[in-house]
Amino acid sequence: MAFPILLATLTLLALVSLAVASGDNSTASGYILLNCGASQQNIDDSDRTWNGDAVSKFAPSVEGVTATASYQDPSLPSMVPWMTARIFTSTYTYSFPVSSGRMFVRLYFYLTPYGNYAVSNAYFSVATTTLVLNEFNASQTAQVMNSTDLVLEFSVNVSTGSLDLIFTPSAHWNGSYAFVNGIEIVPTPDIFTAADTTFVTGDDDNQLFPLSPDEAFQTMYRLNVGGQDISRKDDSGFYRSWNNDSSYIFGRSGVAFSKDRNLTIEYTLEVPNYTAPVGVYDTARSMGPNQQINPDYNLNYNLNYNLTWILPVDAGFSYLLRFHFCEIQYPFTRINQRSFFIYINNQTAQQQMDVNIFSGGIGRTAYKDYVIILAGSGQVDLWVALHPDLSSRPEYFDAILNGLEVFKQASIDRTNLAWLSRPFPQEPDANLSRVSGGGKSNGVVIGGTVGGFALLLMACFGICIICRRNKKITKNYGNHTLTANPSPAGKPSYLTLPSNHCRHFSFAEVQAATNNFDQSLLLGKGGFGNVYLGKIDSGTKVAIKRCNPMSNQGVHEFQTEIEMLSKFRHRHLVSLIGYCEDKSEMILVYDYMVHGTLREHLYNNRRPPLLWQERLQICIGAARGLHYLHTGAEQGIIHRDVKTTNILLDGQLVAKVSDFGLSKASPDVDNTHMSTAVKGTFGYLDPEYFRLQRLTKKSDVYSFGVVLFEILCARPVINTLLPEEQVSLREWALSCQKKGVLREIIDPRVKEEITPECFKKFAEIAEQCVADRSIDRPSMGDVLWNLEVALQLQDSARYNTSCAAGASSRQIIEVHSNKPSTHSTISAAAQEDIFSAIIHPEGR
Repeated sequence: MAFPILLATLTLLALVSLAVASGDNSTASGYILLNCGASQQNIDDSDRTWNGDAVSKFAPSVEGVTATASYQDPSLPSMVPWMTARIFTSTYTYSFPVSSGRMFVRLYFYLTPYGNYAVSNAYFSVATTTLVLNEFNASQTAQVMNSTDLVLEFSVNVSTGSLDLIFTPSAHWNGSYAFVNGIEIVPTPDIFTAADTTFVTGDDDNQLFPLSPDEAFQTMYRLNVGGQDISRKDDSGFYRSWNNDSSYIFGRSGVAFSKDRNLTIEYTLEVPNYTAPVGVYDTARSMGPNQQINPDYNLNYNLNYNLTWILPVDAGFSYLLRFHFCEIQYPFTRINQRSFFIYINNQTAQQQMDVNIFSGGIGRTAYKDYVIILAGSGQVDLWVALHPDLSSRPEYFDAILNGLEVFKQASIDRTNLAWLSRPFPQEPDANLSRVSGGGKSNGVVIGGTVGGFALLLMACFGICIICRRNKKITKNYGNHTLTANPSPAGKPSYLTLPSNHCRHFSFAEVQAATNNFDQSLLLGKGGFGNVYLGKIDSGTKVAIKRCNPMSNQGVHEFQTEIEMLSKFRHRHLVSLIGYCEDKSEMILVYDYMVHGTLREHLYNNRRPPLLWQERLQICIGAARGLHYLHTGAEQGIIHRDVKTTNILLDGQLVAKVSDFGLSKASPDVDNTHMSTAVKGTFGYLDPEYFRLQRLTKKSDVYSFGVVLFEILCARPVINTLLPEEQVSLREWALSCQKKGVLREIIDPRVKEEITPECFKKFAEIAEQCVADRSIDRPSMGDVLWNLEVALQLQDSARYNTSCAAGASSRQIIEVHSNKPSTHSTISAAAQEDIFSAIIHPEGR
């Protein structure tokens, strides 16, 4: 793909005109440093020699104005090349002979007044054969970055022997000018196209994405994860700067650490030493390795959060993300010690990343490239998250990252690389203030009259605008009406929907994805509306939920769902891909869950029945998702509609909690509450919440307890066709539990699978969850803890039974799939003693 960045980079290469003063050895080697606006050589803080462009042999008749900054900001690393500038008030073209090959081109800008040239007027374009930076304003970009200096770095591949670089002041802004302080060109090997790059679609079949040798990139971020800043002079030959990642961490920051003292970082043929400096690979950030007592005790606080970075970028571009990995501590010398998932913007980029497998062992460097497209416009947040993998039963539930680079590739329209480009403010034309007149007196009278009349017209116009803006505007979504205030631009904002974490679909796109809502693609129906199977982006399967105009749920639920799922990403929460609000529609687009809802596997025979072991794993997964909601955010989230139709199953039967339309942010801490109107589903509804309208996180625990009984007994929670004492599953199950006959009403398909120890523990958990008073119910963290104990009791009993029956070692290993070859034979009582001695993590 020939991206505008290529042009941009070429532009920069043009600047490379810094092949300044003859006799410059850096020019001969291809490395060029041009100090724009200077007439002699100067040395920067890294002991690099910059040549003034006034004596450059590549621009013997360079035009424009040389300027010197009147003030040196304390944040500037040195005076060179920041304190001098070349200013152009008209189009100027540099023509440079350059060597072919890939190179970094860096443009330096210092945002300060230069004489009479105001910083705010620096609107300009930098172009080669097509636009690179169109109507670029360095000041806006620097303000967003909270900095007075700015370096734009491009990587381009130049195949010709000449480069024309054109600076053009904007034609749309009075007093506009172009400027640049410094230009740097560094020849490099091909550091991009040699790698396998994965195109992230969010589906299980992410495809390799070959990059063209002519691809051009703009560097957006270069992070030394877990380590300190790395200066340009400490880079591995290309003078790149690497920043500490801590300011981009979202939520819990995990643990930053360095390599073991006696470990040597080893580069490979696939990852040569110029890929990244040693300083990147010898530090890292992880979630904090808390080893399991036994791999089957899936008890680890790391499971309840993601290690997450948030990086502001521009929508409308594709981005290449390079993840750098290296195991650097000796406990991690074997495979399957830690394995994790990589998520990029709520899409699964990588499953089961085991660094020791990927790199070839401890101390060996590795990197992996991914490409993702960010549609839309304006500035958005790019989310990168890591989460432990459970499927391979690793020794540690942990994740690790050493470095991260983010490169912008090209805008979707392929015309503009300007970072944070914005519409021009309307500056009045200076000529409008000039009034002709015969004499001084007439001039004053006519000027005053015309000016006063114009002022009156402007005032009237302004009042009309204010009245219009203050007027409430309504919009209908089916039978739902939403009233909204217009935005500052005068355009009504009916929904406060985040555009930076999920995708906005047009109604035409949704129609195409569902074949105009073909009934053969109908997956199910719910309180919000119908759910359809759809396909987007050349085949990615999605679930598309379309609001029924007559539904009792409406705009509030639609907005809440988007807000909640845009903020969170977790293995056990369903992923929202995007939404559509065009043409008075309310449509949500999710990851497609191959195995549908949990309820479909329990009764009515829509799906194959689940084994007891599978049901336990699903219970644990759903509990993890709910525990994450309750404790993983600054304000806990109460789901308010936990039920088996809102627990979805992916292709590996991993449970995903869904449907957040009724969710509420909770300021409560365990026993406090909020007063709110009662909402939820009859049969799952917390009776205390129903009576007192006092909502707490324990309301979710109650609903989840009903779900546990539903999973155990495989029957609806309310069945009016049954005898009165059996209509409510919760009441019937508690009655049977009290009489000691609960085992008689469980699903006969799994009755023989459940071991007595596991059954006892599971029934106790469910009974505690549905206690009448919220104070008597466990927290969701405690529920999760006890479900994991129940799973261990189930596994241990099966293992002991296999041993007693004289099973072969192969059969035993099959019973304990994915477990190490050594197995615990601790009794159930002893196991419970072990668990009671473990301190509960914070939040449980």
